Amino acid sequence: MKYKVLSVCALFALAIAATPAQTKNSMSGKCGKPDVQSIPAGDHDGHMFALQTGKCEAMGEVAGAKSKEGAFSEHTDMMGSRVKAWGVYVETFDSGDKVFYNYQTHAKTDKGTLVSGGNTYQISGGTGKMKGIKGSGTCKLTGTPEGGLVYRCTGEYTLAKMSGKK
Repeated sequence: MKYKVLSVCALFALAIAATPAQTKNSMSGKCGKPDVQSIPAGDHDGHMFALQTGKCEAMGEVAGAKSKEGAFSEHTDMMGSRVKAWGVYVETFDSGDKVFYNYQTHAKTDKGTLVSGGNTYQISGGTGKMKGIKGSGTCKLTGTPEGGLVYRCTGEYTLAKMSGKK
């Protein structure tokens, strides 16, 4: 019985050691006013659907690579001062590698301009050194007078295990 318990403990320790460690990270940036194409939903006055794209200045670091810029594409449901959005954010690093984020946003607006909000994101992959990256986190959003936004995010990521094969 004693050897069974020791064997189970040893297997558990081995499993923990073989699991890639999650790395905490933070990133921030500023996005300009997006390009917007919208249509009325038709059910209520002021209810709109929109497609938005934009570019961002990005600051942060993943696996030693420094953030350079970002770009987003999203679809948005707007009703009064409430906004829900779902999209993809692509972060490009100084190495040329990219990380892909899927996000969901809830925000408040005033006269069509973002005031504040937040989102959750999931990292769905990347290119180059970032290939196979996974992770998740949250962001706080604050609107700018020009119609853009400032974001501050915290989360965790795990890089894919490198096999040593080229």
